[in-house]
Amino acid sequence: MAKHETPLLDQLESGPWPSFVSDMKLEAESRAKNVNNVEFQIPQDVIEDLMGVLELSYKDAETHWKHGGIVGVFGYGGGVIGRYCDQPEKFPGVAHFHTMRVNQPSGHFYSTDFLRQLCDLWEFRGSGLTNMHGATGDIIFLGTTTPQLEEIFYEMTHKLNQDLGGSGSNLRTPSDCIGAARCEYACYDTQDLCTYLTQEYQDELHRPAFPYKFKFKFDGCPNCCVASIARADMSFIGTWKDDIRVDQDAVKGYVNGEFPPNGGSHSGRDWGPFDIQKEVIDLCPTQCMKYENSKLEINNKECTRCMHCINVMPRALRPGKQTGCSILVGAKAPILDGAQMGSLLLPFVEVNKENDYQEVKDVIESIWDWWMEEGKNRERLGELMKRQGFQKLLEVTGVDPIPQHVSEPRHNPYIFWKEEEVQGGWERDINEFRKHHQR
Repeated sequence: MAKHETPLLDQLESGPWPSFVSDMKLEAESRAKNVNNVEFQIPQDVIEDLMGVLELSYKDAETHWKHGGIVGVFGYGGGVIGRYCDQPEKFPGVAHFHTMRVNQPSGHFYSTDFLRQLCDLWEFRGSGLTNMHGATGDIIFLGTTTPQLEEIFYEMTHKLNQDLGGSGSNLRTPSDCIGAARCEYACYDTQDLCTYLTQEYQDELHRPAFPYKFKFKFDGCPNCCVASIARADMSFIGTWKDDIRVDQDAVKGYVNGEFPPNGGSHSGRDWGPFDIQKEVIDLCPTQCMKYENSKLEINNKECTRCMHCINVMPRALRPGKQTGCSILVGAKAPILDGAQMGSLLLPFVEVNKENDYQEVKDVIESIWDWWMEEGKNRERLGELMKRQGFQKLLEVTGVDPIPQHVSEPRHNPYIFWKEEEVQGGWERDINEFRKHHQR
């Protein structure tokens, strides 16, 4: 018999989709039976009490978790999110229920042996519940007690060669897409850059010293599979600066029905014959394409690299050969201010491993210097940009203004002329005019 009645949680199992409640019940049943006779290091009924406190929070329409204060492992200011229940007498199994963030491997590549070791460790010293993965990208260990934190950290670092991730006002765990390892669209090595910057900025990752959180995310192409443009304070999105590569024979193959569009993904439906005008040309956001006389023509100067045409006809169209990444800054979810998408800072950067990504690091560190000096408490980079202006960001990074930096033409441009620049410009023009007429 269950320790707590959970009618509201039970209802979450009634729909057509898999439910986290079912997973919690399976874990509770497993711990109750304990067929391996494991001496759990936290209460055996932790999952039952977890379901009980969640049921109570649904019933009361308020949370029954209180902030954990300062709790962590020696030498690290992040990686552990403290959680305590405000009903410890009623739910003693979750009186402590701390979450640990574990730095995921780049590209989320694991061996099964590594995953088993992680799960065995957490079964023994934690609740057994994990989240693969959190929105930031980390492996999430859900629920343990304060005495177990150092024990878990020691076993992770000494036996699994694994580190904690970021939490608090620091660099959060960098996250990347699978990149060139398995994706033909990748325009740079996302895993190498992600791993390098993770190692390079260990101090910023583990010892909070920022005004608030800061996220790197690495997308290998404009398809943006880790949603960096919407969630990262600094996003690195793969791109190219030459022309899209076109195989005209393959284009005809799509038009003639020889190849299925969208890589053969039809969601189980027959959409009828492929119509290049309707499915590609008319959906181009800049109308930079046309199909005439059995030939696809692209005005690459107008292309914004949205990837739609390449996704629809991957055999016929490919990214160019001069690849690198665009750097965007300032994206975030609503905290102090509303949600923001990333703003373009550098349209193209060569992702150069040979010089240890120095060009990328120079931009990062100039931004951090400004943000740490000028940012208010709990103010994300995007909010500082909004408060002081994008032009200030260009000044501190040494980036020259370009039209792509303008947010909304004729309404709210980011770039403003300074008085001394305008005055100096007029003087130069007048002097040139006088010289011309004197001649």
